[in-house]
Amino acid sequence: MVSCKLSPLSKLIGAFCMMSIWALSVNAQFLRTSYFMEGTHYRMQLNPALTPTRGYFNIPVIGSINATVGSTSLDYQDIIDIIDDSDNFYTNPKFLNRLKDKNHINVNVATEILSAGWYKGKNFWSVNVGLRTDIGATLTKSMFDFLNEMDVIEDNWLNSAYDISGQKMNVNAYTEVGLGYARAINSRLTVGGRVKALLGIGNMNLRMNEVRMSANLPSDARINEFRNMGLDDVNTEAKVNALRNEFNNYHALLAVDARLESSFKGLNLEEEVNEPRYISDIDFENKDLGIAGYGFGIDLGASYKIMDNLTVSASILDLGFISWSKGSTQIANANASGIDLKGSTYTAGIPTDPAVIEADPQATLDIIEANLNRLESDAQGYMDRVSGGDVLDYELLQLRKEEATKSRKSSLASTVVLGAEYGLLDNKLGLGLLSTTRFMKPQTLSEITFSANYRPKNWFNVALSYSVIQSAGKSFGLGLKLGPVFLGTDYMFLGKDSKTVNGFVGISVPLGKRKTT
Repeated sequence: MVSCKLSPLSKLIGAFCMMSIWALSVNAQFLRTSYFMEGTHYRMQLNPALTPTRGYFNIPVIGSINATVGSTSLDYQDIIDIIDDSDNFYTNPKFLNRLKDKNHINVNVATEILSAGWYKGKNFWSVNVGLRTDIGATLTKSMFDFLNEMDVIEDNWLNSAYDISGQKMNVNAYTEVGLGYARAINSRLTVGGRVKALLGIGNMNLRMNEVRMSANLPSDARINEFRNMGLDDVNTEAKVNALRNEFNNYHALLAVDARLESSFKGLNLEEEVNEPRYISDIDFENKDLGIAGYGFGIDLGASYKIMDNLTVSASILDLGFISWSKGSTQIANANASGIDLKGSTYTAGIPTDPAVIEADPQATLDIIEANLNRLESDAQGYMDRVSGGDVLDYELLQLRKEEATKSRKSSLASTVVLGAEYGLLDNKLGLGLLSTTRFMKPQTLSEITFSANYRPKNWFNVALSYSVIQSAGKSFGLGLKLGPVFLGTDYMFLGKDSKTVNGFVGISVPLGKRKTT
């Protein structure tokens, strides 16, 4: 009927994986290894109550750069394979075998454009302007299996059953303008907070709740055999019943339930010229990018010294939301445009009375041919829909725009942080335990980190950490503060099998007086 071409979708999947790589920050706006390093201010990104020993001014843009690559399933070698062969990476058996039923990719980009902090008596004030982008996606293994099998065997379209539901993607991008305050209530308790005005750049939420297809359709060769039938093929009840049973077994089902919500200035959902005006393309104009919404956020933290050597701390970050304007919001939906072909539809009018069949086989043949024409036409429509060139393309989903009747809201990816530290050697050495839980979409990310921290001087701190969840316990972290330069990693690169790798570079200059004790 038609040939299938999968390369556009494989490029889409490959492009998303590479986008995640080059975005360079998975599940972290912060460096966990820095949490117990008292000489560095970067730990305030995890808890606004953890004030540094001195004020600071970050060098603009390069004062805080955090880069991380990670995945629940893909390792470094898989990523290299995707870059090297973006069209056919999904045909590699080793790649397919490493996939889980659900594969999560979580990306976070956090850049401090400008930030500074200083002491005023016992109070510590800080300001920051930064860019934040959160990307979360879920891709199922069934998607890649589907791509592989359909790319290899064209006839699978005619006799197949696939369920590739459950693909999800969420994007949230905004600028943050923050004001922080922390104060030592007494010698044991310190509290801190940060309020943030948020300028929304864009938000997108795509859910493919159901994309399911199954078919048993006649091949081109079988249709040609039907076309070549003569009167001798339909002149008995047994022959006609055999054809009727064969027609009854044919079917084709396509069930689609997908929804796209977007609030991006510069992003346009292009529609077909003619009715029913399905979405035909997504276009993005950089020149039209602007503020699409406004919001508010808050960070809260506290630190309490239970005894001279034991300190516990807790914080909750990014409590807040962004309200996206109705004018920048576009919605597309697809939940009533499926296909359900039943073979019984194409047996209508075929006689069942032996006397009628034997008396006028030509009339019976004409009825069968008329039903065959309908079956072939409807089957071609199904094939055009599911294999028109891109598999999961606009033709398959048939998204239609809906009018945005009101503004929409999106919540921030909040994080809960719990920490405990025991100090040794007059607090020059600290042993720490840290728990972070980040409520990303579509999946919550958790981490447990153990660390040892040596901090003999304010200008020199070093830390060694071990995080057990995101790297499956197969990596370690390091942190070093040497004068104005800070270098760190939570997940050291240990070869091609590494699933999570990151690096942090910060450059700042001291500002103001030292902390009042």
